[in-house]
Amino acid sequence: MGRTSNAVIPLASARATPPAHEVDNVDLKILSLLMEDANIPYTEIAKKIFVSGGTVHVRMKRMQEMGIVTGSQLKVDHAKLGYDIIAFLGIYLEKSSMYQEVVEKLREIPEVVFVHYTTGVYSLFAQIICRDTKHLRTVLHDKIQMIPGISRTETSISLEESVQRGVTLDVS
Repeated sequence: MGRTSNAVIPLASARATPPAHEVDNVDLKILSLLMEDANIPYTEIAKKIFVSGGTVHVRMKRMQEMGIVTGSQLKVDHAKLGYDIIAFLGIYLEKSSMYQEVVEKLREIPEVVFVHYTTGVYSLFAQIICRDTKHLRTVLHDKIQMIPGISRTETSISLEESVQRGVTLDVS
């Protein structure tokens, strides 16, 4: 007859690191907590999701190597620094082939904080932050509208930012 054994065969646990190309539920929980508060210590994350601090560190390093985590940013209240105007800018290009050259020029303008290449009415959609309406006019007239390849722009000033967050990750 067959022999029986009382040996314990370990099951795959959440603490094991998944293959380099996979993201598991532990990774998603880590990311979720850090997206809520990027200053949370790894040891606190570890306690909340019942893993070791070392596991959190290893998982974060792996997600950085995979390009999932690409950095972190400091959130600043620009209004408290005297930058009271947030404006969104729809940019029409003369030709879509000028996209790269226009984006390079927009990168040189410090007030431009993001630019997206879009479908729809605009070729590009940008956000700019300025001190006041006079500063906004200068940025628009003397910088952005002087860029070769931009045919025209449409500006909307934000009255209030109601929601700003990352995507809620599906964490079970």
